[in-house]
Amino acid sequence: MAKELLPGQRRFTPASVASDIALLVWFVFSLFPIVWMVLLALKTDAEQTSTYFAFSPTFENFGTVLSQRGTDITSVDFTSSLLTSLINCGGAVLVSLLIGIPAAYAAGRWQYRGSNDLMFTMLSFRFAPELMVIVPLFVIYNQIGLFDTKVGMIWVLQLVTMPLVVWILRSYFQDLPEDLEQAALLDGYTRIRAFVMVALPLVRPGIAAAALLAFIFAWNNYVFPLILSDSNASTVTVAITKYLGGGGQAYYNLTAAAAVIAALPPLILALTIQRYLVRGLSFGAVKS
Repeated sequence: MAKELLPGQRRFTPASVASDIALLVWFVFSLFPIVWMVLLALKTDAEQTSTYFAFSPTFENFGTVLSQRGTDITSVDFTSSLLTSLINCGGAVLVSLLIGIPAAYAAGRWQYRGSNDLMFTMLSFRFAPELMVIVPLFVIYNQIGLFDTKVGMIWVLQLVTMPLVVWILRSYFQDLPEDLEQAALLDGYTRIRAFVMVALPLVRPGIAAAALLAFIFAWNNYVFPLILSDSNASTVTVAITKYLGGGGQAYYNLTAAAAVIAALPPLILALTIQRYLVRGLSFGAVKS
């Protein structure tokens, strides 16, 4: 007679053990690049290509990246690029939220013939390769004086984040019962006040999730900063690559240290809003 399993217990079979091992292997395989990058960031110049796991760890690379000490790569101002990235990405997300939230509310509340096609067309702009528009943008930016400016980078990055914000938040507003706003209107609220006082607080988890995803997309963007900026509006994605060829030598350890530092802002932001993020990613699924 088979023994009955208690709640929370599981029966170990060859298939379940094999699946657990496969999951563990996949987990290690997925995290190994991150572990390797951290290890590389702790190596000296002499050990960056001559050792694997046995080395003397040092935090000097992080100090070098942040202060440009101990290297002939004087053209890399990583600290300035880090601050510029925060300004550019934060500004792009802010613009996307200020315009995208009302647009998502309108798209979710008022349906008309072809509205779904219009929303999909807006989202398809995000699918298009950035190289398709980079040349005309480069010409236009040079003509109107937006090349290598923070305003120009904020404006072009919101083209990346805006469709994502509108598409995600539209589904949140669609999931909200219209009766809540109708009750507010009967109480004397205007449509704008009902939106601000009733609908907006209920979609805060969705706003947090959309803002984080938009920030990550803007933060990781490489093509636009590479072509449309030089020194005043250059971002961390461009600054990191300069360590691979400065002074006629590839500084892999400095590149890894810069990448670790560049990964911290999105991670800190995710941890800060995680209580909204968990609910936001599970509520209001993206749908057409």
